[in-house]
Amino acid sequence: MNDQDLHRTRIKLCGLSRAEDVQHAVALGADAVGFVFYPPSPRSVSVSQAVELARHVPPLVTAVGLFVNATPEWIEEVTSNVPLSLLQFHGDETPEQCAELSRISGLPYWRAVRVGPDATASDLLESSLNYAAAHGILLDALVEGFGGGGKVFDWSLIPTDLGHRAVLSGGLNTQNVSEAIRRVRPYAVDVSSGIEVPGVKGVKDHARMAAFVRAVRAADAE
Repeated sequence: MNDQDLHRTRIKLCGLSRAEDVQHAVALGADAVGFVFYPPSPRSVSVSQAVELARHVPPLVTAVGLFVNATPEWIEEVTSNVPLSLLQFHGDETPEQCAELSRISGLPYWRAVRVGPDATASDLLESSLNYAAAHGILLDALVEGFGGGGKVFDWSLIPTDLGHRAVLSGGLNTQNVSEAIRRVRPYAVDVSSGIEVPGVKGVKDHARMAAFVRAVRAADAE
């Protein structure tokens, strides 16, 4: 493994709902693709849709299922039909609930932490410790609803010690992701609204997807 691989920021493109968007994400070299299993979300996909989308995910690309306050029955239904590699809990799940849902599915998980204006660095470290069993901590802006709001939070709140576990999300786009990587040095970045066709949630703009990936690689090259 060379130095470039060691310092490469991993990329997750989330909220994909069309086969052509999954195919384009894979062609761009995305490390992970995200499917939303939260019916109130405009980016949500059904189990049957996800089964078809997952056919376009090759080996070594991580298929992530995003859930919000899901029941064990819903987790089991999705994961028994869709070949996911990782769960992402984006609601109010406790550490105990995350552990149980992970056990039911047999899959590791990320825990999303929604960062509000009153949050402190100590709060983020405490959340990281509380969810020590999580394979990563996804940091997103606190917005109405659960994610996908396209809002940025104060990156200076993120402790240096958290960077190696951090998946940075919340309002990332081609214009700001390079600065985010330089300031935070996260393990990975996660984007959804920042690569969509303007005003059309769940439909990705292939030019924006490509520009986002190029911006991440340019930041890594620095």
